[in-house]
Amino acid sequence: MKSTWKIINNEKRRPYQDTSPTMLKFENTLIDNQSKIADILNYYFLTVADNSMVNINNVINQTKDNPINYLYKYYNKPFPMIQWQYVSTYEIKNIIKSLKSKNTCGYDEISNRVMKLSSPFITSTLTYICNAVLKSGVFPDRLKYAIVKPIYKKGSKTDISNYRPISILTSFSKIFEK
Repeated sequence: MKSTWKIINNEKRRPYQDTSPTMLKFENTLIDNQSKIADILNYYFLTVADNSMVNINNVINQTKDNPINYLYKYYNKPFPMIQWQYVSTYEIKNIIKSLKSKNTCGYDEISNRVMKLSSPFITSTLTYICNAVLKSGVFPDRLKYAIVKPIYKKGSKTDISNYRPISILTSFSKIFEK
Protein backbone atom coordinates (compact mmCIF):
# COMPACT_ATOMS: atom_id res chain seq x y z
CA MET A 1 0.00 0.00 0.00
CA LYS A 2 2.83 2.39 0.91
CA SER A 3 4.52 1.81 -2.45
CA THR A 4 1.25 2.39 -4.28
CA TRP A 5 0.71 5.77 -2.63
CA LYS A 6 4.32 6.71 -3.25
CA ILE A 7 3.86 6.06 -6.97
CA ILE A 8 0.55 7.96 -7.03
CA ASN A 9 2.06 10.97 -5.25
CA ASN A 10 5.08 10.97 -7.57
CA GLU A 11 2.80 10.92 -10.61
CA LYS A 12 0.67 13.76 -9.25
CA ARG A 13 3.89 15.78 -8.86
CA ARG A 14 2.58 18.12 -6.24
CA PRO A 15 4.46 21.40 -6.43
CA TYR A 16 6.55 22.40 -3.43
CA GLN A 17 4.75 24.92 -1.28
CA ASP A 18 6.90 27.27 0.73
CA THR A 19 5.18 27.83 4.07
CA SER A 20 7.45 30.64 5.21
CA PRO A 21 5.48 33.82 5.84
CA THR A 22 6.16 36.77 3.52
CA MET A 23 4.33 39.23 5.79
CA LEU A 24 3.64 39.00 9.49
CA LYS A 25 1.58 41.13 11.84
CA PHE A 26 3.41 41.93 15.08
CA GLU A 27 2.25 44.52 17.59
CA ASN A 28 -0.31 45.88 15.07
CA THR A 29 2.40 46.42 12.43
CA LEU A 30 2.78 44.50 9.18
CA ILE A 31 6.40 43.41 8.72
CA ASP A 32 7.79 42.24 5.38
CA ASN A 33 11.51 42.18 6.18
CA GLN A 34 12.50 38.48 6.18
CA SER A 35 15.20 38.96 8.81
CA LYS A 36 12.77 40.66 11.20
CA ILE A 37 10.14 37.99 10.52
CA ALA A 38 12.68 35.29 11.41
CA ASP A 39 13.57 37.10 14.65
CA ILE A 40 9.90 37.54 15.59
CA LEU A 41 9.07 33.89 14.90
CA ASN A 42 12.12 32.80 16.89
CA TYR A 43 11.05 34.96 19.84
CA TYR A 44 7.45 33.72 19.60
CA PHE A 45 8.42 30.03 19.41
CA LEU A 46 10.79 30.42 22.38
CA THR A 47 8.31 32.24 24.61
CA VAL A 48 5.10 30.36 23.79
CA ALA A 49 6.24 27.37 25.89
CA ASP A 50 7.22 29.61 28.81
CA ASN A 51 3.83 31.32 28.69
CA SER A 52 2.10 27.92 28.67
CA MET A 53 4.14 26.81 31.70
CA VAL A 54 3.09 29.92 33.63
CA ASN A 55 -0.55 29.06 32.93
CA ILE A 56 -0.02 25.42 33.96
CA ASN A 57 1.73 26.44 37.19
CA ASN A 58 -1.18 28.75 38.05
CA VAL A 59 -3.61 25.84 37.58
CA ILE A 60 -1.42 23.52 39.67
CA ASN A 61 -1.19 26.04 42.49
CA GLN A 62 -4.97 26.39 42.50
CA THR A 63 -5.62 22.64 42.76
CA LYS A 64 -5.51 20.75 46.03
CA ASP A 65 -3.14 17.98 44.94
CA ASN A 66 0.15 19.24 43.61
CA PRO A 67 1.60 16.63 41.18
CA ILE A 68 5.03 16.79 42.86
CA ASN A 69 3.50 16.09 46.28
CA TYR A 70 1.53 13.23 44.74
CA LEU A 71 4.71 11.68 43.33
CA TYR A 72 6.56 12.03 46.65
CA LYS A 73 3.62 10.53 48.50
CA TYR A 74 3.22 7.42 46.35
CA TYR A 75 6.70 6.90 44.92
CA ASN A 76 9.10 7.59 47.76
CA LYS A 77 11.13 4.43 47.06
CA PRO A 78 14.33 4.88 45.05
CA PHE A 79 14.17 3.85 41.44
CA PRO A 80 16.29 0.86 40.38
CA MET A 81 19.43 1.44 38.36
CA ILE A 82 18.89 1.45 34.62
CA GLN A 83 20.68 -1.40 32.91
CA TRP A 84 21.91 -0.72 29.40
CA GLN A 85 23.63 -2.86 26.85
CA TYR A 86 26.02 -1.94 24.10
CA VAL A 87 24.44 -1.24 20.72
CA SER A 88 25.31 -3.72 17.99
CA THR A 89 26.17 -2.94 14.39
CA TYR A 90 23.12 -5.01 13.44
CA GLU A 91 20.87 -2.60 15.40
CA ILE A 92 22.46 0.48 13.84
CA LYS A 93 22.11 -1.05 10.36
CA ASN A 94 18.40 -1.71 10.99
CA ILE A 95 17.87 1.81 12.34
CA ILE A 96 19.44 3.30 9.21
CA LYS A 97 17.25 1.04 7.06
CA SER A 98 14.15 2.22 8.96
CA LEU A 99 14.78 5.92 8.17
CA LYS A 100 12.51 7.40 5.53
CA SER A 101 14.32 7.85 2.22
CA LYS A 102 13.93 11.60 1.98
CA ASN A 103 16.24 14.23 0.60
CA THR A 104 15.50 16.59 3.50
CA CYS A 105 18.61 17.25 5.51
CA GLY A 106 19.61 19.07 8.66
CA TYR A 107 22.30 21.72 9.03
CA ASP A 108 24.98 19.15 8.11
CA GLU A 109 23.41 18.72 4.65
CA ILE A 110 23.45 14.91 4.86
CA SER A 111 20.09 13.45 3.89
CA ASN A 112 18.62 10.12 4.97
CA ARG A 113 19.05 8.92 1.39
CA VAL A 114 22.81 9.56 1.55
CA MET A 115 22.94 7.94 4.98
CA LYS A 116 21.29 4.81 3.63
CA LEU A 117 23.66 4.64 0.66
CA SER A 118 26.72 5.02 2.86
CA SER A 119 25.43 2.63 5.53
CA PRO A 120 27.84 -0.25 4.78
CA PHE A 121 30.81 2.08 5.23
CA ILE A 122 29.76 3.97 8.37
CA THR A 123 27.80 1.44 10.44
CA SER A 124 30.72 0.23 12.57
CA THR A 125 31.92 3.78 13.25
CA LEU A 126 28.40 4.90 14.21
CA THR A 127 28.10 1.89 16.51
CA TYR A 128 31.32 2.86 18.28
CA ILE A 129 30.23 6.49 18.65
CA CYS A 130 26.73 5.51 19.83
CA ASN A 131 28.18 3.20 22.48
CA ALA A 132 30.57 5.94 23.63
CA VAL A 133 27.64 8.38 23.95
CA LEU A 134 25.59 5.86 25.93
CA LYS A 135 28.52 4.98 28.18
CA SER A 136 29.40 8.60 28.94
CA GLY A 137 25.76 9.69 29.28
CA VAL A 138 26.50 12.89 27.37
CA PHE A 139 24.70 13.62 24.11
CA PRO A 140 26.96 15.65 21.76
CA ASP A 141 25.99 19.32 21.54
CA ARG A 142 26.38 19.42 17.76
CA LEU A 143 23.68 16.75 17.42
CA LYS A 144 21.24 18.97 19.34
CA TYR A 145 21.23 21.61 16.59
CA ALA A 146 18.18 21.79 14.36
CA ILE A 147 16.78 23.90 11.57
CA VAL A 148 13.46 25.30 12.80
CA LYS A 149 10.90 26.09 10.12
CA PRO A 150 7.52 27.72 10.62
CA ILE A 151 4.61 25.70 9.25
CA TYR A 152 1.34 27.46 8.49
CA LYS A 153 -1.69 25.91 10.23
CA LYS A 154 -4.87 27.81 9.30
CA GLY A 155 -6.40 31.24 9.53
CA SER A 156 -4.70 34.50 8.63
CA LYS A 157 -1.21 34.02 7.22
CA THR A 158 -0.11 37.26 8.85
CA ASP A 159 -1.06 36.11 12.37
CA ILE A 160 1.97 34.73 14.21
CA SER A 161 -0.13 32.30 16.28
CA ASN A 162 -1.17 30.50 13.08
CA TYR A 163 2.31 29.01 12.65
CA ARG A 164 3.88 26.07 14.42
CA PRO A 165 7.56 25.19 14.49
CA ILE A 166 9.05 21.99 13.15
CA SER A 167 12.64 20.99 13.82
CA ILE A 168 14.66 19.41 11.05
CA LEU A 169 17.30 17.27 12.71
CA THR A 170 20.41 15.73 11.24
CA SER A 171 20.29 12.08 10.20
CA PHE A 172 22.89 11.27 12.84
CA SER A 173 20.64 12.72 15.56
CA LYS A 174 17.77 10.55 14.36
CA ILE A 175 19.93 7.43 14.54
CA PHE A 176 21.14 8.18 18.07
CA GLU A 177 17.60 9.01 19.16
CA LYS A 178 16.23 5.68 17.90
